[in-house]
Amino acid sequence: MTVLEQMLVQNRFFVDSTSLIQEQTGIYVGKLPKRNLAVFTCMDTRLVEFLEPALGLRREDAVVIKNAGNSVTGPFEATIRSLVIAIYELGVQEIMVIGHEDCGVAHSSADTVISKMVARGISRDAISMVKDELAIWLDTFHHPHENVRKVVEKIKNNPLIPADVPIHGLMFEPHTGEVAVLVNGYEAAILSHVLR
Repeated sequence: MTVLEQMLVQNRFFVDSTSLIQEQTGIYVGKLPKRNLAVFTCMDTRLVEFLEPALGLRREDAVVIKNAGNSVTGPFEATIRSLVIAIYELGVQEIMVIGHEDCGVAHSSADTVISKMVARGISRDAISMVKDELAIWLDTFHHPHENVRKVVEKIKNNPLIPADVPIHGLMFEPHTGEVAVLVNGYEAAILSHVLR
């Protein structure tokens, strides 16, 4: 059985049991985050079903946005677009940028990824379209803690993000679940307000 077939079989069981629970309880999940929170983190598999419980988050509590290395590469790239919708359409009032120890992106480089692309048959013309962006992204990300701080600043200083939205920077340990605060968004907001 293929991976897709396995998932479709599991989905049938899931849908049947979820439908029964919803019929019995009358409880349906809404689309607005109950904690008015957006979490932006990495796509690392070790965080799946581990990060949210480690923070006390349950289904429906927060909008969760993920990409490789929890990176923001431009002023209106996918993460910023998602945060804009989260704030203006879903009522998000607070953002947590969460990096993690032992991040695979920190060990990647544009040259390594390009070599693997070529080996898989990607044309040099296609690679030339993204080579500079790959270098900006992968060749500058070597320290996950520093990346979290930079991403917090990029989001905070983006003209599309309201100044009253606290943006926190956290670091997650994927082996133990421990979280460390690198940037307290409340303190940064107070300091910013005082300096004005």
